[in-house]
Amino acid sequence: MNVLIIEDENKTAAMLKELIESHPDYLVVNICESIEASVSYLHKNQQKLDLVFMDIQLADGQSFDIFDQIQINIPVIFCTAYDDFMLKAFKNNGIDYILKPFKEEDIQKALAKVGQLKSNFSLNSISISNIKSLFAKEPFQTSFLVRYKEKMYPIAVADIAMAYLENEVVYLINFKGEKHVIFKTLEQFESAVSPHQFYRINRQTLVNRAIIKEIEPYFNRKAVVRVTIPFPDKLIVSRLKVTSFLEWVENSK
Repeated sequence: MNVLIIEDENKTAAMLKELIESHPDYLVVNICESIEASVSYLHKNQQKLDLVFMDIQLADGQSFDIFDQIQINIPVIFCTAYDDFMLKAFKNNGIDYILKPFKEEDIQKALAKVGQLKSNFSLNSISISNIKSLFAKEPFQTSFLVRYKEKMYPIAVADIAMAYLENEVVYLINFKGEKHVIFKTLEQFESAVSPHQFYRINRQTLVNRAIIKEIEPYFNRKAVVRVTIPFPDKLIVSRLKVTSFLEWVENSK
């Protein structure tokens, strides 16, 4: 099986390559160190690949951005030092999630899982739908605790219209336009809610599809989202996300 490694730490990539190729059925065909290099390589060579080992934190951003630029049709094993992205990983073709520093047995167990998938599905049928079906019952959160003065109280996810980052603080806005501080990162919030309900339009903002009123073109191939609740700033969809965002608006249930 041909394997692509996406990892920006040279020593880690070399160790991972050695562990993978200790298994006679696997060959590492390339190592990419950035989002840009990964997208370029996948555009040209994805049909020749069987598996991707992917770090999450790369020098030029999170590797999840790769999925916004190209549809990946092969399984992915995520290797990262952070455990905050597990749900998001499984939403993006993830079949395993290995925490750094990893051991040889971690890699062998991951490759064994690939073998199990291949035995459950035919060699050429490991697809996005197959992989997502394995994780169809993801335990999304139903509420988040917010704090006001000395008290904490829950706000239901069903009542959240937006989540956004401002001055390193994450705020939730409900459908009444009320703003609450949440003591989590935006990545933690994103990983805990359904991708059918919320979309991250840029690095600072996630929107609930229920508040989307209209979408307008913006300069440099971006887009502006008009919403049904008051918000002082323009909600701009980044250029690389516009296509996937429009598909999400049309297809999410």
